Amino acid sequence: MMKEDFLHYVWNYKKFDFSNLKTVCKKPVFVINSGEYLQSSGADFFNAHLKIDGLYWAGNVEIHLKSSDWYLHNHHQDSNYDNVILHVVWDYDVDVYRKNNTEIPVLQLKDYVKKDLNDSYMDLTKNKSWIFCENQIHTLDDKQFNLWKNILFTERLLQKSLTIEELLRKNKNDWEATLFCMLAKNFGLNTNGNSFFEIAQSIPFQLIRKESYEVENLEALFFGKSNLLDNDFEENYPKDLQNRWTYLQAKYSLQKSFFGQLEFFKHRPDNFPTIRLAQLAMLYHKNQYFFDTIIKSNTAEEIYKAFNSATSEYWQTHYTLDKLSPKKQKSLTKSFIDLLIINTIIPFKFAYSRYLNKSSDEILKQLMFSLKPEKNTIIERFDQLGKKSKNAFDTQALLQLKKQYCDRKRCLECKVGQFLLKD
Repeated sequence: MMKEDFLHYVWNYKKFDFSNLKTVCKKPVFVINSGEYLQSSGADFFNAHLKIDGLYWAGNVEIHLKSSDWYLHNHHQDSNYDNVILHVVWDYDVDVYRKNNTEIPVLQLKDYVKKDLNDSYMDLTKNKSWIFCENQIHTLDDKQFNLWKNILFTERLLQKSLTIEELLRKNKNDWEATLFCMLAKNFGLNTNGNSFFEIAQSIPFQLIRKESYEVENLEALFFGKSNLLDNDFEENYPKDLQNRWTYLQAKYSLQKSFFGQLEFFKHRPDNFPTIRLAQLAMLYHKNQYFFDTIIKSNTAEEIYKAFNSATSEYWQTHYTLDKLSPKKQKSLTKSFIDLLIINTIIPFKFAYSRYLNKSSDEILKQLMFSLKPEKNTIIERFDQLGKKSKNAFDTQALLQLKKQYCDRKRCLECKVGQFLLKD
């Protein structure tokens, strides 16, 4: 089925025979500049420069499947379209007029598009089992695909950095507090991430700084805010955390909050929210200036060293409060730290470089090259389609491709789709 985005692509990249263009009224059209593709409200292409029937025109170009769509979309009543100098359509079915009743020249684009390009587009956009180009993506050579992955990786970092920058504004430009919130979110993984993030936001970071000299106080803050200290306990340690939480509440006028029930059931014991909160508490107990440490660390080995942390002694024999378990040192694993590097540290370093108006792209790429590829169903499917990931840089680029282009059917903005439609 023909879609308007294909016409946008054809006009934007001049994928048509423009040597002998004529309007439906047989007036010659010469394209000097096709205009700026806005993808926003108003006409599709801004500030185009054309010659129509020998006269020079500067204005906007509107594109539709049918010329009658001009009326369907009520453009004839909208003064924002008064500057349209050419109406480009696939099928001409009616004349079109501006709000002031002046006629707009119409170009029927299907008369000038090669059949091969149209057939390629139709084939590309047929429904597939996973993504539109699944039967063709392997034909894009590695050199071209690597160039596209560089763009995708930077896009993904930029999207993540915008989230960090928004949080930074809320935190009044406190980078340390912002890093703490983002780390908390990723310590919670997908299941508890949002709750951990809200918990972290609810604790003023100056309290973390003040109380970080006693890991038990940090645990009391984290567990108290998580409503994990509301039970009647038998063991002394959780009772001590309760007392510390009561004292800290009174000292800092902390309100009891509810951020949703933390999820235990779907996790292996090492990923229980209790263990992750205890590890986060120990991390900030050991390093009160973690932001500075991370910013100065540019290799995976340096970051692994910064995250070399476990839990307090109590959690070596517990996964939940008041329930004894076999003794185990619950350190942050290399695979978990890799997730933190990919999802928190690298976007954070990118955002901080933007803040300083510096470029860190190459350093961050080298860091990503040193990390093993992520494992998930999306990456596995790309592997099966002939696009195997060698490192975390590849997997992040492919996740961006799938989520921002394939899932949104943005084939004509994707370098793979454009390659497959080349003439």
